Amino acid sequence: MTTTTGLRLEAKDEYTHEPDALVNFNESVYASAFDMTSRVGAWMRLGNRVNEGYAELSVVVYLPDGRVACQFGRPPIAANDRHEAGGIRYSVSEPFRALEMHYDGELLLLDDPELLRDPKRMFEIAPRVEGSLQFHIRGISPMHGGEAMRPEDEHLMYYGPEFSRGHFNQHTAVTGLVRVGEEEFPLVDAFGWRDHSWGPRYWQAIWAYRLYLANFGEDRALMLLKNTLEDGTSRRLGVLMVDGEYHEVTDLDVQTDWSDTQDPLGATLGVRTADGTAVIIEARTLTLAPLRNRRRTETGEVLVSRVAEAFSEFTWDGRTGYGMMEYIERVEDGVSVGYPL
Repeated sequence: MTTTTGLRLEAKDEYTHEPDALVNFNESVYASAFDMTSRVGAWMRLGNRVNEGYAELSVVVYLPDGRVACQFGRPPIAANDRHEAGGIRYSVSEPFRALEMHYDGELLLLDDPELLRDPKRMFEIAPRVEGSLQFHIRGISPMHGGEAMRPEDEHLMYYGPEFSRGHFNQHTAVTGLVRVGEEEFPLVDAFGWRDHSWGPRYWQAIWAYRLYLANFGEDRALMLLKNTLEDGTSRRLGVLMVDGEYHEVTDLDVQTDWSDTQDPLGATLGVRTADGTAVIIEARTLTLAPLRNRRRTETGEVLVSRVAEAFSEFTWDGRTGYGMMEYIERVEDGVSVGYPL
C-alpha cells in the first residue's frame, strides 16, 4: 500500500526490520504534533542503531512563549525488535491508521533556545524538570514512500540509498498531552507528520536539504523537500494534500529569508504539481531549535552537520497552518554549505 509508484510498502513495514551487517544500520520513528489553538509544538524521534549498541533519542517541545524544553541521549539497546528506550515508547495499534508515541522523563528547560548551540554547556546549566509527551496518532492522509525493490527505482527515494533503504511518511491528527514540569498543554486541535525509515544512515550523507512540513486541518497539508547534492544538482520533491488526496510535486522553488547567524527566518515556496496546480506558500519561523550532529570518521576526521529545526507558521491561499522547517547541511570551514540558498 503506497501512493508512490515503484516503491514497495506493506503493513509489516510499520514494525522493525532485520538489521543488515552495516555498522551504521539505523531504524527510526519520528512523530510531531502542533496544536492550532495553544500554538504549542513538539516532536520526538528514536533511531535504533543496534549494531552500535544504542538508540538516538531526541525530544523537542516548543512552548507558546518561545521557550524550548528538550532532551537528547543515546540510551543502550541490544536488539532491534522494538522502539522503546530512554523513556520513549512507540507502538502500532493499526498499521497505517493508528499509533502511539510517548515520552516520560527529564527535560531541559531553556528560556533561551540559543543555548542549544553549545550542548556541553546546556547540559551543565539548564534547569531540569520532569516531562511527558503523549501522542495518540491518527493517519489523515494516504501513505507515501516505501522501499525500492530495483536499483533503477532508487531515484524515487527522497533521501537516497546512502541515508535510508526504506522510508515512508504520513500526515496525522494527534490528541494527547504535553507536560513540562507543572505546565500542561492538552493536544486537542493538533496535527502533525510522522515517518519511519530503515537502512544505513550517517547524517553527513546529506549535503544540503530544506524540508517543509505543515498541516492546515484535516483536509490540507504539505510535505516539500529540496535535496541538493554535492555536485550542485537538486531534487525537488514532495506532496500537497488537498481534500485528503496527495498531489505529487513536480517543481519547487525556495527563497529563504536568513538571519545574521545564517538561520532560516522564513521562506517563500513556489510549488507546482503534476496536475498543473501552481501555488505560493509562505513560511515564518516562530521558534528555532539550532541543533547539530557530529561524527568522527575512521581516519579521525570530524564531520559536522547543522540541523535547524524551526517551529513555523505557514500560509497558503489565505489559510494558516503550523509545522516545521528543517534545514540540514554539512558545515565546512565553519560555513553551512547550502547557504544562502
